[in-house]
Amino acid sequence: MGGLPPTLRHIVESGTPGASVTVTGWVRTVRVQKRVAFAEVSDGSMLRGVQVTMDDPQMAAALTTGCSVEITGQLVDSPEREQSKEVRATAIRVVGASDPEHYPLQKKRHTLEFLREIGHIRPRSQTIGAVTRLRDRAEAAVHRVLRDSEFVRVHTPALTANDCEGGGETFAVAAGGQPGAAFFDRKVSLTVSGQLHLEVFAGAFKRVYAFNPAFRAEPSQTGRHLSEFWMVEAECAFVDSLPALMDVGEALVRGTTRHLLDTAAPELEFFSAGNERLARLVRRLADPQQYPRISYTEAIDILQRADAAAKFEHKPRWGRALQSEHERHLAAAHFQGPVFVTDYPAETKPFYMLPNADGRTVSCMDLLVPGPCELMGGSLRDHDHARLARRIADLGVEDGSLDWYLDLRRYGTTPHGGFGMGFERFLQMLTGLDSVRDIIPFPRHAGRCQY
Repeated sequence: MGGLPPTLRHIVESGTPGASVTVTGWVRTVRVQKRVAFAEVSDGSMLRGVQVTMDDPQMAAALTTGCSVEITGQLVDSPEREQSKEVRATAIRVVGASDPEHYPLQKKRHTLEFLREIGHIRPRSQTIGAVTRLRDRAEAAVHRVLRDSEFVRVHTPALTANDCEGGGETFAVAAGGQPGAAFFDRKVSLTVSGQLHLEVFAGAFKRVYAFNPAFRAEPSQTGRHLSEFWMVEAECAFVDSLPALMDVGEALVRGTTRHLLDTAAPELEFFSAGNERLARLVRRLADPQQYPRISYTEAIDILQRADAAAKFEHKPRWGRALQSEHERHLAAAHFQGPVFVTDYPAETKPFYMLPNADGRTVSCMDLLVPGPCELMGGSLRDHDHARLARRIADLGVEDGSLDWYLDLRRYGTTPHGGFGMGFERFLQMLTGLDSVRDIIPFPRHAGRCQY
């Protein structure tokens, strides 16, 4: 964009050796020797900063870790193997000083737990910088993959009068200190999912999707849970086949991963360095070979046969929801990669899922992966008005709050289905990081909402 200073990435990739350049950014490190000084300058545009060489060590006198600078010099080929070009400085101006005694990011390695305590500074760390670029590229890839398949994006609301999951883990909205019902005409909460609203548009568009934040009053203090997170949700009309729906979800994961291998290779390599298992998982996700697909019943059989050696805390039994330890075993130990599990018992799933002919299970799927375990969940939606009305009544919903949802089955309904994918969990899987709190810029979870 005209008028903006060039990024370091642009200078390094497009600049000609010998050209005069001006670089701007933040100093990561400074090394002063007897006859020369070096500084690494970063602006977030690439994994490594640009090395600046100063033939006169006195030029580095005002440089401290964390200060912002404007440096003019000559772009030259670098003798370093890990970078192609560097800058030989002729003039240095400190734009914003940084007190080296108190600047929290020092050259030493910091734990991710420590970085969470300095959330206003941690974007300057190499790890969070890499996560942020990967997150940006991944979001762009999600939009590209879905739009290439003619999906239309819908902005679903953050404020809602419905809880589509029915778990009750919602944040109630108050206005001016008054309950939400005093401002609106009913109780209102922050959305846990855009699915029900997305189904409205699936009654007019064959393929729709949403990429929005979701909110859950989730008390769990695990590396997989947040109170505010981002979801990719899709709904498809005229779909009556669960395998077809899985094909769509799989294509999203595969296509997004492939784009990242093209656009964020340095970041993926940074996270998989020394971790061949993670590198192999990323390659498997992008591979055209279909992900394995098993039924819930088959999953229980696998888990029961493994129980003697695995010693599960929760014994796997048909009719019970799969626990994290079960999902972890299936994805990480048994299949060692992504696996779809389908046709769960109806009692373990939400009301809107299409019942199977057996009367015991519903036509649904979860995509399990090593790391975060459940990455994606979806189902065919029940489009039978009478049956869905009975199900809603059985849940005790008698206030008419879901009448609009039933209306969708009255006027030109179609067989349809959809799924949701946790965006932070997708990135957690690709990075191998233990906690989604290191994936989202400002993590919110039980007991913590800083900034």
